[in-house]
Amino acid sequence: MKINKVILLIAAASFALISCDKEKKGGSTELASPVSVIEVSKKSISKYNSTSGTALSDSEVELKSEMAGKYKLQRNPRTGAPYKLGDKVMAGEIIVKLENKEYENDIAIDSKKLSLEIAEQEEAKNRAIYEKGGVTLRELKNAEVAITNAKYSYENAKLNLEKMNIKAPFTGVIVSLPHHTPSVQLASGTSIVSIMSYSKMVMEINLPESAINEVKTGQDVFITHYTLPNDTVKAVVSELSPAISSETRTFKGKILIDNEKMKLRPGMFVKADIVVKKSENAIVIPKEIVMSNRNRKYVYVAEKGFAKVRDLKTGIEDNDNIEVLHGLKVEEQLIVRGYETLRDNSKVKIQK
Repeated sequence: MKINKVILLIAAASFALISCDKEKKGGSTELASPVSVIEVSKKSISKYNSTSGTALSDSEVELKSEMAGKYKLQRNPRTGAPYKLGDKVMAGEIIVKLENKEYENDIAIDSKKLSLEIAEQEEAKNRAIYEKGGVTLRELKNAEVAITNAKYSYENAKLNLEKMNIKAPFTGVIVSLPHHTPSVQLASGTSIVSIMSYSKMVMEINLPESAINEVKTGQDVFITHYTLPNDTVKAVVSELSPAISSETRTFKGKILIDNEKMKLRPGMFVKADIVVKKSENAIVIPKEIVMSNRNRKYVYVAEKGFAKVRDLKTGIEDNDNIEVLHGLKVEEQLIVRGYETLRDNSKVKIQK
């Protein structure tokens, strides 16, 4: 038994001597922690103030008949078929004609045109005679008044006839076209067609009081909708109210949306991200890897097999990323996985 104890004491002493010798030589038994890295690089980052609301058409109108007449739906010159819902119409195109012979006879436009021609001839004759002293100035002026009255009468007749044609007042899309039996007699005030123009759209917004010094007119806006998960529509802040509601603590504004590709539809509920700050060519890193301790923010970089702590001064943040103003350099190996248990000068092994 004494021999076994001696052997154990000798073995323990030998192990202690070996360990001391390693420490003297600077050896270490610390295992390298596996980590993943990305190369620090530069790109742009923006800070957003987000809100939501309904996208509305820039122009819309409901056209009604101004007098009674027989319904005549016209053909779309681009398709050759009668106009239908969703058709694009150009400003001035006749969509529906109303026929009412009695009304047209009452207008008597041909008679009014002829009266104007006669008045013009009379005025020309009186002017020639006046220059020779054959008529008085009063008679000449009366001839001019007759022309003016005949012109107004003729123009009014043309305007009244135009009421029989239901025209598109602007270029847009047919969004409502109530069905009427061809040649049926429609009463005055009947809804004929509704047109919207939404290549430009408007969005009314309410912003919190805290955003009043950040949001300005002219700032860029990105519009998104759940039907466009990987796409955005550009917009701009066009109007802002200086008044804050005492009830809601918000202020009103308007956003003008460029919907030239018709990605959005009137009435859609959309999200608007207003760009209140932007930094170009900045060092940007994932926000989730930034650790903090009181007022200190820091990350780890891999350098010659060791983790090195880097204290950061940060700037703009978005949902996923943060701008680094000081503390990192381009091309450094930023540790993005396995950093949670590291210390300054911890051994690390980079995994691909």
